Amino acid sequence: MKRTLIKNVTVVNEGSISLQDVLIENDVISRIAAANSVSISESETMDGTNLFLLPGLIDDQVHFREPGLTHKGELLTESIAAVAGGITSYMEMPNTVPAATNKIELEKKYTRAAEVSLANFSFYIGASNNNLSELTAIDPRNVCGVKVFMGSSTGDLVVDDRDALEGIFREVKTIITTHCEDDPEIRKNAENYRAQYGEDVPMSMHPLIRSREACVLSSSLARTLAEKYGSKLHILHISTKDEADSFGNDIPLEHKHITAEACVHHLWFCDQDYESKGTWIKWNPAIKTAADRDAILRAVIEDRIDVIATDHAPHTRDEKMSSYFKAPSGGPLVQHALQALIELHLQGKISLEKIVEKTSHNVAKLFEIEKRGFIREGYFADLVLVDLQKPQTVNKENILYKCGWSPFEGFTFSSTIRATWVNGHLAFHDGTIDHSRKGSRLTFNRK
Repeated sequence: MKRTLIKNVTVVNEGSISLQDVLIENDVISRIAAANSVSISESETMDGTNLFLLPGLIDDQVHFREPGLTHKGELLTESIAAVAGGITSYMEMPNTVPAATNKIELEKKYTRAAEVSLANFSFYIGASNNNLSELTAIDPRNVCGVKVFMGSSTGDLVVDDRDALEGIFREVKTIITTHCEDDPEIRKNAENYRAQYGEDVPMSMHPLIRSREACVLSSSLARTLAEKYGSKLHILHISTKDEADSFGNDIPLEHKHITAEACVHHLWFCDQDYESKGTWIKWNPAIKTAADRDAILRAVIEDRIDVIATDHAPHTRDEKMSSYFKAPSGGPLVQHALQALIELHLQGKISLEKIVEKTSHNVAKLFEIEKRGFIREGYFADLVLVDLQKPQTVNKENILYKCGWSPFEGFTFSSTIRATWVNGHLAFHDGTIDHSRKGSRLTFNRK
């Protein structure tokens, strides 16, 4: 039996912060006790003095680009970056090549992840205008959910037929996650700004082209359909104050049928940053005003927005250095998301307990993930150890994304990720990756 004892560590878990000893035996947390009270022979001991132990983050929205787009990222490279950033589990999106819109392509991704992924994994099946039978055939106990692109995708993954949308919301019994932007509104805006600027549209126009109206129109439609059919709807990457203010906190998360996600970039950047960052912070939905950013963070803190994710979506440097219409949207985030959130904490904007709740506890609750997302005896030992007093500057030498860049490049975070355990395996420790064990397929406690 492999044992690891983390002694005298500050544990952040389930709304409290306390000094504890945490014992890992094989894959699971076997004992949690008062600091310096556990002594186990034949165990590796790690001194946690002045360090913070958090549940591993569960990222409910990533794009790791495999298959078909592996010049941007791979399940191996991006899971390495995720583990180095304290993310121990991820849910990956279907817009690969080919798209994961059927069971055969979906299972190919699971097979590949089992071979190479350092983090635990699950994959969404993508909706189209004509694959309802595939969506209803998935086993909700081992697939995280159904992804519906209500705009802002390509090919079959755009669901723009109203009858198809009605069928999805009526028939799908597992979680429906949505990208909500209204394509007709966006096309109209793009035509107006192209007429004004030609192909050299300034990046500052991005939140006006992919406007708040486009977001609100689409998310309102998704909510209308979910309310009509009693669907379990999870709206991804909220980017406007209008949307953030529309969610309530009057019932516990476990009883909500409509939930929402905020992403790190929408909590960090605002439209004033386009001048210095340009296409490096071009995302869909667009980063909008400081007022939008602040309203989203307030909604997170007030429990109107339920989880925080990354929407990690790497592109190459050459791709991102194109003109406005040619530069793809998205950027890499999994390696630096936790450090960015801790920086907001150190600025007095959010508590550590709330960060853990939104990145681990609530994701596990919302998706009904089995035995993950908490530091509890008998749960899988998915853990991250953080030094809040050791600064780290993001640079080309320590960026692990395959694309080799970060929107945080040059920024010095006040914290450093020291270690990450995945299923009890020390996958990352002080800059060193251990590839000897892979992550596991997530399972879900659903009927």
